[in-house]
Amino acid sequence: MTNIPDPGPTPQPSRPAEDWWWQLEDADGAVVAGESPTFPSQGDAESWLGESWRELREGGARAVRLFEGDREVYGPMGLDA
Repeated sequence: MTNIPDPGPTPQPSRPAEDWWWQLEDADGAVVAGESPTFPSQGDAESWLGESWRELREGGARAVRLFEGDREVYGPMGLDA
């Protein structure tokens, strides 16, 4: 055994700044396994969500947050009918 300090958790790679994507969360605000696809624009991301929210909800997501790269744009936004 060595006395090398534990570096802690491995940081997640950052996303390209031009990628738009949704973080999926459960009712407690915990991130749901899986990710949305990435999109070239905010409009494309929002259109996909409009078409997919029911399936996401069936899969356990109760809210979403929109990101552009690593920057949160808005959320959480509920997926209630």
